[in-house]
Amino acid sequence: MSSSFRAPPVPQFEISFMAVSEAVLRQKVFIVLVTAAVGLVALAYAFIATPVYQVSSVLRPAALNELDALNRSEIYSLPPGEALTRVGAALESYETRLGFFRENQKLFRAFERPGRTLEQSFEEFNRNSISLSLPDPKKTDILSSFIRIEMNYPKDVDGVSILNGFVNYAINTEREHIAADLNVIVKNRLNELNGKLDAARSNYNNDKEARVASLQESNNLRRAQLRDELKALRAQLKTERYDRVAYLNEAIGIAKSLGIRKPTTPTSLGEADRAGSSTTMRTEVNNQQIPLYFMGTEALEAERSVLQQRKSDDFTAKRVGEIAKELQLLENNREIEILNSRQNEDIFLAGVQSLRAEAVRLQGLAIDMSRLKLVTIDKQALEPINPIKPNRKLIIIFGLLLGGVLGIAIVAIRSILSQQRAARPVLLVSNTVV
Repeated sequence: MSSSFRAPPVPQFEISFMAVSEAVLRQKVFIVLVTAAVGLVALAYAFIATPVYQVSSVLRPAALNELDALNRSEIYSLPPGEALTRVGAALESYETRLGFFRENQKLFRAFERPGRTLEQSFEEFNRNSISLSLPDPKKTDILSSFIRIEMNYPKDVDGVSILNGFVNYAINTEREHIAADLNVIVKNRLNELNGKLDAARSNYNNDKEARVASLQESNNLRRAQLRDELKALRAQLKTERYDRVAYLNEAIGIAKSLGIRKPTTPTSLGEADRAGSSTTMRTEVNNQQIPLYFMGTEALEAERSVLQQRKSDDFTAKRVGEIAKELQLLENNREIEILNSRQNEDIFLAGVQSLRAEAVRLQGLAIDMSRLKLVTIDKQALEPINPIKPNRKLIIIFGLLLGGVLGIAIVAIRSILSQQRAARPVLLVSNTVV
């Protein structure tokens, strides 16, 4: 006994596009209804969705004359292109954006959420709302030098005030940074100049002290030399006086032995022994020095007496007076007095005129940073006419298209499933008994 089960082969199913097309045409009302339903959903979304607006501002390099006062300071150089770049960096800076957010929290009420910190609310705004377009660094022409900043914001946000305020805040912040940098540079430059002036003063004081010490040393040396010379000269004069007295003593002794009381000559002395009462005047000319004793005892004793009574021999030598004069002049060195009596010694510093002029220029440097124009606002943010999101026309059109496609797809799928069920074969079961 045996039995067998045989399943007939399943025939290959083929989709009839003609049947599908007929089904679509038959079900056009359904398709229209689906299209209308999806269109209504899109329409509702287009009018219910929160409108998103967009504002923008364009910055361009400032004119050269706007930065002339800063660049002419000779201590800070800021070309217009670099100023634009620095403002762009400030606009892109997280710190600058957070600072503006903190100082203007009233403008950001729409970004606050319960349970969020201030920084978290700022993150949402910073990530989704502001975008910056910087100039292409490969392009150097003036037309390509610009910065465009855009902001997207919901309906209840004052985007115009936020963007314009943020641009002004970034410009003012960068202006403050430049002012701070300028002040630091000026202070450093003044400290450097003051250091050089202090070094010049120190060198001057050292030179002055050395000069005074040198003059005092020279005066002391010269004074000691003159005093030694005066002492030696006085000793010499005294010795000469003693020698003269001794010489006179010898001459007096000789004159007494010869009986010469009055001044005479060797010729007159020889004739004095001759008798005669006539008076004769003679003039004796010869190359021989007459001995001193011919002056006679009276003259010699008178001279000796004067020499013995003399208290000082200073008047007998001209050099003594010259030495006394020099000593008197050395008692008061006018050059030292003038050096020590200087009131404003800075005017005597050498090679510091340029340093003083630079210091005066830096101290008088007055740049009105509040009027410094770093960039030109080519376009300010203006109140937009229409929102950029949602695009109602596009949403409605997309919704209708999506509804039509969805309706056709549903009808086509139902038609294909119907064709598949109609083509399904009947299974035959045969039992054979042997």
